[in-house]
Amino acid sequence: MSQHADHGTQAGQHLPGKGSMTHLYCVVPVTDRRTALEWFAVFFGRPADEVVGSEALWQVGETAWVVVDEHPERAGHALLTLGVEGLDEILARLLAHGVGHQPVETYGNGVRHVVILDPDGNSLSLAEAPTG
Repeated sequence: MSQHADHGTQAGQHLPGKGSMTHLYCVVPVTDRRTALEWFAVFFGRPADEVVGSEALWQVGETAWVVVDEHPERAGHALLTLGVEGLDEILARLLAHGVGHQPVETYGNGVRHVVILDPDGNSLSLAEAPTG
């Protein structure tokens, strides 16, 4: 038996009348909103795409957003991985702004992966698939 449940659908498909999940909002809790907005603007290379109430949203895909919001009691516990293209360029841009990272790993399948910690210790990984 497979370790993964098989419910008769593939990712991106849904059964009529069963409902579907179509959007992802991944919240990164932070202790200080102002500091976090400055740091994440550097991380993403742009200011937030949208601000709704206290939440700052960066769109990272057609239906996927990273949301930064002040929740001091939960800060430092987020773990997320973003697929990227141009990993070396992104890391160079971050280093130019004083944002360091852990060593880049290359997995057996060729994926290059690196962990970056925000000021609260939230783990933001970048992963680049091999080209070709």
